[in-house]
Amino acid sequence: MSVILRRYWFLLGLLVMIPMGLGVGYTITGGFVPFWLRTVNPRWITAVVLFLMTFTLDSRQFLVSLKKPSPVLFAGLVNLGMLPVIACGLAPLQLTLDFQVGLMIAATVPCTLAAASVWTRKAGGNDAVSLLVTLTTNSLCVIVTPFWLAQSTAQAVEFNLWYMTLRLVQAVLIPTILGQLLRLIPANARFATERKIPIGVLAQGMILILVFTASMNAGLQLASGEAEIGAAALLLVWSCCLGLHLTGAAVGWWGSGLLKLPLADRKAVLFAASQKTLPIGVLLATDPSMFGNAGVPFAIFPMLMYHTTQLVVDTLIAHRLSLVTEESTN
Repeated sequence: MSVILRRYWFLLGLLVMIPMGLGVGYTITGGFVPFWLRTVNPRWITAVVLFLMTFTLDSRQFLVSLKKPSPVLFAGLVNLGMLPVIACGLAPLQLTLDFQVGLMIAATVPCTLAAASVWTRKAGGNDAVSLLVTLTTNSLCVIVTPFWLAQSTAQAVEFNLWYMTLRLVQAVLIPTILGQLLRLIPANARFATERKIPIGVLAQGMILILVFTASMNAGLQLASGEAEIGAAALLLVWSCCLGLHLTGAAVGWWGSGLLKLPLADRKAVLFAASQKTLPIGVLLATDPSMFGNAGVPFAIFPMLMYHTTQLVVDTLIAHRLSLVTEESTN
């Protein structure tokens, strides 16, 4: 039991925090919920999370991937190019505006900061590739993500392009650059390497606070009667999230095979091409000013579905790939 808790505590935390937040927001009256929502600032928490996670990325490995950039370029193209295009076709099929916007958010945010490298390592892949894809897509998302969201949601909601770009620069790009700059000091790099696990746990704990807060806000909207969701809408958007993730993984795996990439790089591309980061998605989905106060309180759910699904699915994929050798792929 203790081994399961150590390995999957974050996934279990998501499964607890989502219904707990919904329940608190839906049932508790008085000043607690408004006070919590006023106090917890998703933008600052996201900035701290991204700083902590970027601070633990070993920048020396980036140079290894830069010598042969084709895996990084291909994974980034699938992650921030192909998946958003597919999502543009799936978004109009959603049964609620919230899920239409939420699916696009899930598809257009960058590669996750930690999980892609963790799962790549478990599968026996080249985590230098996944690390560089992470850094590259998180840096580019300040331009790419607003672009895709503007193309897909501007007709449905009032879209604030410049506000979103500014917020992403503040909460994503600056913390990412700062985290890597601080690693240039040898003492800081040693500290980050030695304390990588507790720093990661702290960052993931803060993500759970973000998830709880977003779920609480959705519960509050449900209680007020301002929004409602149905089982069919949930099933449809979850199927789309699962389909997007599996498509990204399949294209990453087979496409990199067609490019004749080494097996270790193919494993990295599979995860880096298909995984999406949660904190940036939560930030975009929970700040009403991103969409001109249009009110899409349930836009957070596709992002939560995507992230939770990728944790479960990629655990199985990583175990299977850990058994795959060069000989078995020929």
